[in-house]
Amino acid sequence: MKIELDVHTHSLMSGHAYSTIQEMAKEAADKGLRLLGITEHTPGIPGTCELIYFRNLHVVPRRMYGVELMLGAEINILDSEGNIDLPDDLMSKLDLRIAGIHSLCYTPSTREANTAGVVKVIANPHINIISHPGDGTAQLDFEPLVIAAKKNRTLLEINNSSLNPVRHKTEALGNNLEILRLCKRYEVPVILGSDAHISFDIANYEYLPPLLNETEFPEDLIMNTSVEKFRNYLGI
Repeated sequence: MKIELDVHTHSLMSGHAYSTIQEMAKEAADKGLRLLGITEHTPGIPGTCELIYFRNLHVVPRRMYGVELMLGAEINILDSEGNIDLPDDLMSKLDLRIAGIHSLCYTPSTREANTAGVVKVIANPHINIISHPGDGTAQLDFEPLVIAAKKNRTLLEINNSSLNPVRHKTEALGNNLEILRLCKRYEVPVILGSDAHISFDIANYEYLPPLLNETEFPEDLIMNTSVEKFRNYLGI
């Protein structure tokens, strides 16, 4: 499978990542990518950049070393009401908007309430991608998420980092298999995410092929294979 893009990555500006934008763009070029998304954490994560960082993204070239860049944010879903931690006035300044649940800044509730909150975020017209919904941080019902993703043309991410044994996310394997089976049943595309926090991990999807093979997931539903397919689906 030819990979043309990876859109969930972090530079050192996220506070716990280790490469500059230039280093990441060069690595993406060396790996033959056409598009790289760099999506810094928003303020709910300790040590990340201030909001002024997102306001000033216009100064960064959107092409380096022959690779197109999309600069955005991984926004925190804060609670089961679907509240997020990036003001609406900054949303339009971003090329790409990912939203996800992180234990450091999420107030958990029941499975039903957690699910309703994520559905609300999926329906937010600003949000393009839901990051690592299957990592087990919050208990979720996945069928409503898949149905909402199809209705709103929001992508659900299959996150490689969540499956790394060092992360000890014991529910991630089963959850991501369930998401893939549901997306296949409902014909809903997914996005593979490296969640790279250092340049060398860009487009690293080493833990995902066994899941894609087990579910016999259709390649045409994987958005990473074509920049045009990705852009057209999201309308960006």
